[in-house]
Amino acid sequence: MTTVGILGGGQLARMLALSGAPLGLRFLVMDTAADACAGQFAPMVVGDYRDESALAEFASRVDVATFDFENVPAESAQWLAERIPVFPNPRALAIAQDRLAEKTMFRELGIPVPDFQAIDSREQLQAAVEQIGTPCILKTRRLGYDGKGQFRLRSPADVEGAWQALGAQASTVGLILEGFVAFERELSVVAVRGRNGEFRCWPLTENWHVDGVLSASLAPAPVDAALADQAFDHARRIAKSLDYVGVFALELFCRDGVLLANEVAPRVHNSGHWTIEGSETSQFQSHLRAVLGLPLGDTRMVGQACMLNWIGEMPAAEPVLAEPGGHWHDYGKQPRAGRKVGHATLRADNTAELVAVLGRVGQGLGRMEQVTPVIARLQEGAR
Repeated sequence: MTTVGILGGGQLARMLALSGAPLGLRFLVMDTAADACAGQFAPMVVGDYRDESALAEFASRVDVATFDFENVPAESAQWLAERIPVFPNPRALAIAQDRLAEKTMFRELGIPVPDFQAIDSREQLQAAVEQIGTPCILKTRRLGYDGKGQFRLRSPADVEGAWQALGAQASTVGLILEGFVAFERELSVVAVRGRNGEFRCWPLTENWHVDGVLSASLAPAPVDAALADQAFDHARRIAKSLDYVGVFALELFCRDGVLLANEVAPRVHNSGHWTIEGSETSQFQSHLRAVLGLPLGDTRMVGQACMLNWIGEMPAAEPVLAEPGGHWHDYGKQPRAGRKVGHATLRADNTAELVAVLGRVGQGLGRMEQVTPVIARLQEGAR
């Protein structure tokens, strides 16, 4: 029986383990926290990702390794790759961990990106703000996610505040200044590439964020075919360039009909959770098929779907479960402000039905502000 090792024990590892059960797979999770939620479904090695003794134990018990999150040290992934198969490869992980390397890759592949510059000092920040203009965003090159490690500059007067907030990290994780994109839509491509180079995408997804954290995802995004093809082509070029194996997500801004790359996530992704019930094969099982060298699953949708994220605490399940196309996911985490604790996917056969379901669920949960922008987009696309 094949054992898949997962570095990182959060909800993504948990859903990978659940999706791999029908394939007869076993799992071993490594995490720094003994109470990581994936440990409810798979045995664990608890240890620091840089601890070679813990990594050696992990490697001795698995046939192949993958990741639950992108902040696993790239050198640890390389250490493992010298001993067991590791997918995606450590190079893909390293590039995705560094916003400067990532943006440079996009530019070299001919994928449009916002203006950006590396920042090593306050003087460089001042000069870059003058060149790029405001508004702009100062970000850590590494370790930032869900809106963390960022400072928005609305005018040149904000340079000092930005440096005070993030300048100390210039010598550790590095900084990058990016031009602010006044986007019309946030979109993502969730794609998978197999060991043999086979490449597939799920339908383009539209996303809404609140305070930098994903709130809702709609699939398929109501966009014209040319824009979707542009997004798929960007993802295909990235996957080939990185010799990528597994599922990844490319996050995009849409402005004036042009797609600008924001970042790539080298793992299964929050905006692809709807695939569990909304497609022939979920992103989670497809990732496992890819890393094991199995045939990739079909990425066709089953109707239309909207995923709603639960942040901080779980709401009541009944309004979702009362719907024929309502699906509930509780990650088994302790409630905490800003923490992703679960999600729901609402699936319907057509736009009118999905609009009605979203309205009922929003009313039932007292969360109309979360579903209203999705309903508006669906109604706009139906006109």
